[in-house]
Amino acid sequence: MGFEEMFLEAHLFAAHFISHSIADKKSEASNRYNVRMPDRTQWRAEFRSMLQLAWPVVLAELGWMLQGIVDVMMVGRLGPVAIGSVALGNVLFYAPSLFGLGLMMGLDTVVSHAYGRGDYDACHRWLAQAVYIALVATPLLMLVAFCVGLALPHFGVAAELIAPTLTYLHVLLLSTLPLLLYAAARRYLQAVGEVRVITLTFLAANLLNWAGNEVLIYGHFGIPAMGVAGSALSTVFSRIVMAASLFGFAWRYERKRGHPLFEHWAKPIMREIRELLRLGLPAAGQFVLEVGAFGATAVLAGTLSPVSLAAHEIALNYAALAFMVPLGISSAASIAVGHAVGAKDWPKARRSGMFSLLLGICFMTLVSLTFLSVPRALVSMYTHDAAVTRTALPLFVAAAAFAIFDGIQIVSTGALRGLGDTRTALWAHLCSYYIVGLPLGALLCFHFHLGVLGLWIGLTCALITASIVLLTAWLRRATKTPAEAGALP
Repeated sequence: MGFEEMFLEAHLFAAHFISHSIADKKSEASNRYNVRMPDRTQWRAEFRSMLQLAWPVVLAELGWMLQGIVDVMMVGRLGPVAIGSVALGNVLFYAPSLFGLGLMMGLDTVVSHAYGRGDYDACHRWLAQAVYIALVATPLLMLVAFCVGLALPHFGVAAELIAPTLTYLHVLLLSTLPLLLYAAARRYLQAVGEVRVITLTFLAANLLNWAGNEVLIYGHFGIPAMGVAGSALSTVFSRIVMAASLFGFAWRYERKRGHPLFEHWAKPIMREIRELLRLGLPAAGQFVLEVGAFGATAVLAGTLSPVSLAAHEIALNYAALAFMVPLGISSAASIAVGHAVGAKDWPKARRSGMFSLLLGICFMTLVSLTFLSVPRALVSMYTHDAAVTRTALPLFVAAAAFAIFDGIQIVSTGALRGLGDTRTALWAHLCSYYIVGLPLGALLCFHFHLGVLGLWIGLTCALITASIVLLTAWLRRATKTPAEAGALP
């Protein structure tokens, strides 16, 4: 038996076990839904379809993370002040922009549902409404980031970092609208199954950003050296290209299908805008809560010592990089489940969610084993400082402990979004991080003197809590009939 057959057999066993534990009897469940268990060929075809949908989205998530890394690396020759300024400027821009990206996530649900039922005109209308939301949200998000930048001197930041950080931030703010338009086009293309062009666009954008950094930071071809401002300007250009490219791909795709994208561009429809916001606002809030929790942990680690903060950042960078894969699988789950819901194929929606969970769990199991097996080698890629290494090694044990739960919670979030449920994830993250994780972590860190490890134990407990809540919510919704779940449009 090959690896793929073993993988599918394991999934069949898991699906069979879950069906028994919830419905008591397999025959009773079969009669209730009036469906026939798909054969091995159908399972294999659906599994391959999920992989084809997931891997380009995963690469796109990695490409998004790479943009900020490229900016920090490219200013490295300017010295530590430039590195710190770019890193800090990205942090200040990240939270408001992440909220804006979250607003676009409602497209996963509504476009995938419309595509699943063959309503292509509705797909176009939803994209138009997302563009209108982006146009209104952009100045508000820019204002928030600008005001946070003005408050920077009151955060205790070193004086020499303030001016270059604000310079970088103010230029980077020009990329807000292109970033939101890119997000809208990306969510649209994902939802209609056109995912590979997203990967190609990110690859080209990162190459453009790298070349633009080299020219604009250090000055070439008669262009004066602009330092950190040049790095920000390069990112702005690359995001404009990303947005234009994805809208171009969307136009080409729809023209080939005989449904021109811009021929009958929809006017603002308040009912649909409200629906997108109903779905997008909780998703945006969930992202901000999660980023805020990890940011608060970094602040608490920084109060301990520079060694603790360095160890925290090293372990967190690896955990965040690994997280990009289940995050991409989560988007694929949302789309696959949404297509099935739109087509009123409830059993397939259940199977798509289960396939996605299995993919996420398998990958994060490998991540967990890696963190346990070679933590010292991973730390050595950042530093050989003995104190930092000694402090970081236990954090990789904590990261290994929460990796699988992190995968479960984010993939369950995507599957629920495919059903049209974005509020459960918001409340799950609010309670798990801010009622369980952060208070417990602070208690273990400062009262029981476990240091930064105590903070990571708190994060682990938060992710375990979130995964239990979200997985339970998915299983309850997925094992109901369409009428009971209330998810079908």
